[in-house]
Amino acid sequence: MEINEQTVRALVQRSHRGPKDLTLTTDHHRPTPGPDEYLVRVGVAGVNFADVMQSHGTYGGGPRAPYVAGFEAAGEIVGGGAGVDRPLPVGTHVVGAGRGAFAQYMTMPAAGVLPVPSGWSAAQALGLVLNWATALAALKPLGEIRTGEVVLVHAAAGGVGQAAVRLARHYGARVVATASPAKHDTVTALGADEVLDSRRADLAAEIMRLTGGVDLVLESVGRATFEVSLSVTKPFVGRVVVFGAASGDASLNTYDLVFTHQVQVMGLHIGALATAAPSVYASLLVELETLIADGVYPPGSPQVHPLADGPAVLRDLEAGLTRGKHALDPWR
Repeated sequence: MEINEQTVRALVQRSHRGPKDLTLTTDHHRPTPGPDEYLVRVGVAGVNFADVMQSHGTYGGGPRAPYVAGFEAAGEIVGGGAGVDRPLPVGTHVVGAGRGAFAQYMTMPAAGVLPVPSGWSAAQALGLVLNWATALAALKPLGEIRTGEVVLVHAAAGGVGQAAVRLARHYGARVVATASPAKHDTVTALGADEVLDSRRADLAAEIMRLTGGVDLVLESVGRATFEVSLSVTKPFVGRVVVFGAASGDASLNTYDLVFTHQVQVMGLHIGALATAAPSVYASLLVELETLIADGVYPPGSPQVHPLADGPAVLRDLEAGLTRGKHALDPWR
């Protein structure tokens, strides 16, 4: 389907000096879908910590400034490029990822697009292919969660963290979570058995006192919690899945693994997983559909902000002042 080019509202990252250089423009050209891509009219765009990292130029493989920010969105297919396998019809409401989500229109690779679940709004579907898929991948194919195990979830009040707490409880694990004190009520309501202050000086000792050792850690904080994660994981049988570094990079060397922390450490990037192990990713999406049908995965309830508030939302996310999922509406 051919779409005439026109200008649209978008948030453009002008430099790699952080969200302060994310600016609203009204004259950005509407993108043209390439081969195997859909053109999507964005209903809402999801905000993720990766957006903060991209704004500083620290996200691996991320775009270089200037660029239209954002990569997660839900909206309506309005066109498509050549060669799309099993094409979805124009008008289908979808959720997916691609570059330039903080705009009224974006392109999405067709292979990563999913229809919005029946009866859900675009906002309610945000997180499906990123937050929930990441949490599920960390717990099951990588983390090999088992009933009765102890799972430690850092940053449990965030988008992936909340999904991880819900899922770990569903799979029969005991959940120990960390979050700032102001967010403890949110995490407790999700079913966490213990919620601890992520900044307490004796965090590792308290986790060991409560559990005697953790079977699986979901690590997304990085420098501030990585040593804690390693030290509380059960030797040899314990697993640490790393999918973020919100507080900065942490280091781990061969000496650590041989003599100090004999644990299994795995890295996770959901986009890389989808590319390198498509069958595993496909199985995640099938399981997510089952979780939705069974009511384990409820419709999301993100806080939706006008597009112009994007820089402030990213600053709050970077400062740890947010909880749950946040989103931008490019039409207001």
